[in-house]
Amino acid sequence: MDTPVMPVAATAAATPVPDSRGLNLFHADPYAEPLSRRYLPPALQAHLLPHLTRLGELAGGVMDELASTADKHPPTLSVRSRAGTDESRIDKHPAYVELERLAYSEFGLAALSHRGGVLGWPDPMPAAAKYALSHLFVQAEFGLCCPVSMTDSLARTLRKFGDPALVERVLPQVTSLDFDALRQGAMFMTEQGAGSDVSATEVAAQAQEDGTWRLYGDKWFCSNPDAGFAMVLARSEPQPGLKGVSLFLLPRDLAGGAHNHYRILRLKDKLGTRSMASGEIRLEGAVAWLVGERGRGFKQMADMINNSRLSNGMRAAGLMRRAVTEAVYVSQHRRAFGKRLIDMPLMQRQLVKMTVWAEQARSVMFQTARALADADQGAADPALARILTPLIKFRACRDARKVTGDAMEVRGGCGYIEEWTEPRLVRDAHLGSIWEGTSNIVALDVLRAIKKENSLPALRSHIDRLLADGAPCPPELAAAQASALEKTYALAEHAAQGDHAELARQAASLLYHAVSMAALRWEATGAGLESRARLADQVLLHRLAPRDPYAIPPDESAACQAILQYAL
Repeated sequence: MDTPVMPVAATAAATPVPDSRGLNLFHADPYAEPLSRRYLPPALQAHLLPHLTRLGELAGGVMDELASTADKHPPTLSVRSRAGTDESRIDKHPAYVELERLAYSEFGLAALSHRGGVLGWPDPMPAAAKYALSHLFVQAEFGLCCPVSMTDSLARTLRKFGDPALVERVLPQVTSLDFDALRQGAMFMTEQGAGSDVSATEVAAQAQEDGTWRLYGDKWFCSNPDAGFAMVLARSEPQPGLKGVSLFLLPRDLAGGAHNHYRILRLKDKLGTRSMASGEIRLEGAVAWLVGERGRGFKQMADMINNSRLSNGMRAAGLMRRAVTEAVYVSQHRRAFGKRLIDMPLMQRQLVKMTVWAEQARSVMFQTARALADADQGAADPALARILTPLIKFRACRDARKVTGDAMEVRGGCGYIEEWTEPRLVRDAHLGSIWEGTSNIVALDVLRAIKKENSLPALRSHIDRLLADGAPCPPELAAAQASALEKTYALAEHAAQGDHAELARQAASLLYHAVSMAALRWEATGAGLESRARLADQVLLHRLAPRDPYAIPPDESAACQAILQYAL
């Protein structure tokens, strides 16, 4: 096979150990530009193209170096000053601070959905723009994208449920492009006895005569704990369970400039996302404002969680794309037994598999972003977004653990050394399957969306529309596709309506594969995206259709080579 060679990285030297540092990650990704054309309005896509190009250059070079440095120098906590006063100050490495400046100020990733003026565009941008940029940013730095997502999600939830006067006061602070004036966002939800089970929340809220509230108790896992504002769940009503929980906005600083009445007790020593601080918070009568209705806090927080779940899926998709780019680069520039690795059939099969999983996630990312935006504008059934958010959170985050591990294996021994990108990708990839709901919790949420909110018909209609408007299925696969879809819907309905929790992961996986296959076929009608139809075929054959583990499979070398010719 005559596989095209990707551009040599600017800093690459003649060495048996391929080094991609300096590669423009936007240009190295053959799908990035045509997908931006498929999902963005033409004028906006043309405007963003130079910004995407610049971000790709930074992500493969300067940002990659900054991220590596920040990963090796985690933030530190100063509990007290040298004079013995409490201060709860988090000191961040300058490399991380520079990444913050790029994310919040130069590229406005947390603000561009909420205000005009970001990157020179006069209006708020659609969600697809945010995720196209963030998908590229996360390929260099994963940890920071959690605070960026929480800041964006806090702004979204505050706008939907907050008192207008509170929104007017806080929103400009969390969407500022002035890095010094910016107040980042966070979400303090988890307690030692209330992780996935939010109904067990014990942090107490007490109403004050001036309309504010005071919060008391401990929050166990709080990322970005020194954020300017945090959304906090606390028990405001005497009854147990979710009905007694309300949502509050917690400012870091009080009106006079003093620190609010809470302390950061310690920072977590985490496996991944080491660049970003996560800590334990003790609320000691902290002043906060009610957001939304009393006793309905989880419903309002669920909006923020849904946005965060999509962000988790986006980050998983970005990690997989970076893993694929690294694996392709290594396989093109590394030789063994007299051949390039990429010319070996087994490596080709592995690279195609990694590519399929990565591109499934990106397609579902864009589809979920569009569904959320349409639901917000009243242009679509919210039931579609309701089921897509747990689907991408469940499957894409699990797939990222495998794809990043495969990329480590492709690089070989160097892939296990912390000087290279792959160890950080692997460590960070495990986060997605835990935060905002573990795999079991999120898979069960898919069944809940089907049973309680009738989301399956909305998903089925959406898949039908994508297939009707997309590249046709090859005739020889049409019957298998129709059968796979019908069996997928039947199993999901059976699992949800029959309360078969043990089938939740199987049902969620099948639904994810179904919608990703349809999205890939729909995308394949866009200019420069024709090869996505071949990826859809791979999803059908290897992730949806039943397979006999003892059967000798048909020769797929031609299909692999066709995908590699374009995709890699």
